[in-house]
Amino acid sequence: MVYLDYSATTPVHKEVLDSFCKTCTSFIGNSNSLHCLGVDAHKLEEQATKQISDLLGVSDFDIIYTSGSSESNNTAIKGICERYQNRGKKIITTNLEHSSIYGPLGFLQKHGFEVEIVNTLENGLVDMNHLKSLLSDQVILVTIASVNSETGLLQPIDDIGSLIKNYPKCYFHVDMTQSIGKVSVPFHHVDLVSFSAHKFYGLKGIGILLKRKGIVIEPLIHGGKSTTIYRSGTPALPLIVSLSKALRLSLQDLDAHYQTVSKYHATITKKLGCYEHVHMNSNENCIPHIINFSVDFVKPETLQHALEEYNIYISTQSACSSGNAVSRAVLEVTKNEVYASHSVRVSLSYLTTEKEIQSFLEAFDCCYKRFNDLYEA
Repeated sequence: MVYLDYSATTPVHKEVLDSFCKTCTSFIGNSNSLHCLGVDAHKLEEQATKQISDLLGVSDFDIIYTSGSSESNNTAIKGICERYQNRGKKIITTNLEHSSIYGPLGFLQKHGFEVEIVNTLENGLVDMNHLKSLLSDQVILVTIASVNSETGLLQPIDDIGSLIKNYPKCYFHVDMTQSIGKVSVPFHHVDLVSFSAHKFYGLKGIGILLKRKGIVIEPLIHGGKSTTIYRSGTPALPLIVSLSKALRLSLQDLDAHYQTVSKYHATITKKLGCYEHVHMNSNENCIPHIINFSVDFVKPETLQHALEEYNIYISTQSACSSGNAVSRAVLEVTKNEVYASHSVRVSLSYLTTEKEIQSFLEAFDCCYKRFNDLYEA
């Protein structure tokens, strides 16, 4: 099997799974309980939370545990807008966001909020001049992903956040689901951050919303106190501990892992660039972990299933996309509907091997020639 869909989800690291299982069996108490089993569980929870804070350097943020990035995104967006709607009801975002951003934004539009889309430049990066023109005292939230999940486009988050800081009534939320554990992204000018453990070799079902201290949001889930007042529910201690372990492991060799992925990225893009009907949708502003390209004479699902016959697994669009035939993100970057309706994504990991890369390229060559013969017939 050749797995090249790491941006959808990653395999669980053995040490992470071991931490989860050990916590399940050794710390059976509810960390909110007052007896000694609860106290022991609470101490472990605090240790894991501190480790996460130290690893990311976010001591000035509250850590809110969620079920994953979708819940984190919903909590951030709805929480800010419900709490601060008396200041204004305008939100700014891009055409490069995940469906868990557009979902709550669509919900808020039905309740009187106005959503404005900031333009991007030809290279896909946010048009800072247009963003500046959209910002006003009526804008209470800007939500922009650090890395687009389909193309790998890396936005200048620090520059964007620095501009937003000129508007103290506006908060900046960044979906870092595709950057945590892959690249370093600064937190200096960011107010809220979402990410999920299963994107960096952790378990599914646990994510984080970082919220800068002093900011108040309305909870998405109401009830009794949990790890914070912003998300009720029994603390999922084994998942929290496993996330802490996954984060530590993903960050400890970040630079080396990046170089490994960059090497594989260069091999693939060089080879794909030799095909007449292949267009590279990812560009030089994208992280090497994600390669988006289009074959203009074959539907993405057809190519995906053809490669699956070789036991090779890639993706069309985002795994959580709404199933639209045209990729909104690819259309935004390329301004070409043919490319946007024929795009596929290969996503890499430091776990990927040279043998797997060669197997993919050989299989792709066979598929391309087969479909090209049908196209020219």
